Amino acid sequence: MSALIEELKKEHSKIVATLNEVKKLGILSKEGQAKLLSVKESLLAHFRKEDEQLYPALKKRAEHNKDLKNTLDLFAMDMENVSKVALEFYDKYSEGALGEEFAREFEKLFAAINSRIRHEEEALYDEYEYE
Repeated sequence: MSALIEELKKEHSKIVATLNEVKKLGILSKEGQAKLLSVKESLLAHFRKEDEQLYPALKKRAEHNKDLKNTLDLFAMDMENVSKVALEFYDKYSEGALGEEFAREFEKLFAAINSRIRHEEEALYDEYEYE
């Protein structure tokens, strides 16, 4: 496994573990909310690393691989959605929050991130490895 893929997978594990810890602490607790805010920077740094290192290499390969190009196009749309969900969530709740709406939106964020991670690891990382 390449160093980049290994690093990205470790970051995925850390992000998911932190989000699970938020759930365990309670999304409405001060501790849970502090932990949730701490994962924001990890998420943004992870997105940047993918944008700078993973996706350019895959886009270059996709110039000669129509299936990969189609996959990347789908991932780009999905990433736009995940980024939007994450940024809107953090913008709206950067000062903390209470209530059912906050808990529902956290679950939406959690599901979007988990889904994205699973799809990247299942569909894209192998493509990167076969460069």
